[in-house]
Amino acid sequence: MNLRIGLGYDAHKFTDGRPLRLGGVTIPYERGLQGHSDADVLLHAICDALLGAAGEGDIGQHFPPSDPAYKDLDSRLLLKAVQKRLSVAGWTIVNIDSVLIAQVPRLSPYYPSMRQAIAETLGVAPDQVSIKATTPEGMGALGRAEGIAAYAVALLVRQ
Repeated sequence: MNLRIGLGYDAHKFTDGRPLRLGGVTIPYERGLQGHSDADVLLHAICDALLGAAGEGDIGQHFPPSDPAYKDLDSRLLLKAVQKRLSVAGWTIVNIDSVLIAQVPRLSPYYPSMRQAIAETLGVAPDQVSIKATTPEGMGALGRAEGIAAYAVALLVRQ
């Protein structure tokens, strides 16, 4: 049995005029995140963790921000493409653990819907996806509510 662990990270600044998308879910908030696609930091971190575990590079290599095809794209499509790539290579997702770093908004009410959206996209059970959040206690750019960041760890197996 071949086990691999991957780590992913992403961060985006807040901007006006966009919905806030996290974990494939629209979160009611007055600002969204700035980015080429929908700027879903959680899904981007998960993509990088999965790609890293499989030795397949990172999200920017597969879905470059310079490519207009990915402009405003729903990041669940990127996550699904990553899952398909891993499946073709013989990898199975064991679990994903993630943490969002945000001063605002309060995210815990959305954990169940984010877990469900991610699990459905990846074809895994919701209990294989963990989501947590923490505040930076007012420290730094994230503590000043300038944006949101996410970390994710993924465990893959190939038998």
